[in-house]
Amino acid sequence: MTPQRTDLDLDLEERRRVLDAWVEKRRQVAVLEAEACELLVEQIGFHDADVAESPFHRDAIYRSMVAEFSAAGRIPKGSIEFAFTDARTLSEELPAVRAAFRSGRVSAGHVRQIARASAIVSEAIRNKKVDADVMGLYEAAVLVYAERETAARTGAHAKQVAAALVGETVVERHQRASGERCVSIRSVGDGLALLSAVLPEWAAVAIRDRLDQMARHVMNTRDDRDPALAGWAFDDDSDTITSDDIAPDDPAFDLFAGLFDDVIDGHDVIHGNGTFAVDPDANVQRIPADDRTWDQVRADLFMDLLLAADPSTAQGAGLDNIQGRIQVTVPGSTLTGADNRPALLDGHGPLHPDIARALAGRNTGWSRLFLDPDGMVTETDTYTPTAQMRRFLRARDQHCRFPGCRMPVHRCDIDHTHDHARGGRTRLSNLAHLCRTHHTLKHPDIPDRHRWTARQHHDGTLTWHSPLGREYRDNAPPRVMFT
Repeated sequence: MTPQRTDLDLDLEERRRVLDAWVEKRRQVAVLEAEACELLVEQIGFHDADVAESPFHRDAIYRSMVAEFSAAGRIPKGSIEFAFTDARTLSEELPAVRAAFRSGRVSAGHVRQIARASAIVSEAIRNKKVDADVMGLYEAAVLVYAERETAARTGAHAKQVAAALVGETVVERHQRASGERCVSIRSVGDGLALLSAVLPEWAAVAIRDRLDQMARHVMNTRDDRDPALAGWAFDDDSDTITSDDIAPDDPAFDLFAGLFDDVIDGHDVIHGNGTFAVDPDANVQRIPADDRTWDQVRADLFMDLLLAADPSTAQGAGLDNIQGRIQVTVPGSTLTGADNRPALLDGHGPLHPDIARALAGRNTGWSRLFLDPDGMVTETDTYTPTAQMRRFLRARDQHCRFPGCRMPVHRCDIDHTHDHARGGRTRLSNLAHLCRTHHTLKHPDIPDRHRWTARQHHDGTLTWHSPLGREYRDNAPPRVMFT
């Protein structure tokens, strides 16, 4: 007799079906990623042929290829460069991983970890430290692990295998890794950003320890009382205000009278807990105490050290005047306090109006810009052909004007859209910020088959024409008011 299936059995079967379908879709995604990788391998063949034909323009050919795929796929330049590097490594050095990728047995994340960890094996083979067949041993040892573990675990395992196979010591590994030092920033929303620094581990631990020590000092010594109470008999020996400290004709006397909460030696007493303060008009106010958390104190100290502290003299006097730079776009009505229309930290996101007003008060270099009915900037009220033009363009562009590039304007060149050498005028409608990488794509000395051109429209939009005949548009932000 066949046992009857219960509702629980049916429910479990449906849940298993959903899980199995999800696993299969993930495999199919990996297969599609592998097919995309194969197309990059094909493109690498075109690239190598072009370089063989024009070796002098190797860099320009590579930059043009990366720019084309970055713009077409709306993918950051760095991600495309990594993708091409991984594709070349798969096609030239990791055939078994390539096959596993094609069948969906490993994901794009696994491939990325395996390919990048293989770099030290490739270098050792090129330098004849190990035989060429060592790459096969590396691939076999890592692939069998990757097929049953996550990409993150695979990456850690791959690095260990590679180091063991080439006989790399801990000292050598640390020396090689030190070249990866970097600082990066990523917005996390709501006015916050993640600032990441890849540093030598000892230095990172020392920095964290110093922040801990400084935060501990702040937490242990901070005085939660408001300084406004200092005139009311608060000192190192007293944490109270007595009724004797306030003259009867003082406007504050009546206000304080209702706050006396204790009697000591016949005197009415207010305990000094930092809760109340007296303004010049004798209005009692409740003052928030310094209630920052440990992590908040450390974050504030970190900002103070990087933005305000003077560099060590050992680093050279040339560093003394270097300051962090940001660009803020804020409506004039927000600056005057008439409303709280959102300000923008250019290249990142919204900025609290109070912060924007505080920043404006610290900077004397603000110029007003006039807008046309469509909200586009047309001129400044203090316009001059040089400094004010640059100010206008910084406000309009915010970042490199190649599609998808986020390089901030202070690290970009101001480029003539229509080349100056070919009659382009130095005027706002013919100028735009470009980072050095994308600026050089337009240089006249690059062969036409790899050279990009751009055309600027009246509203500041740039239309880029690629060597393959495709067009990409980069629109100017339409909301600039003050800079």
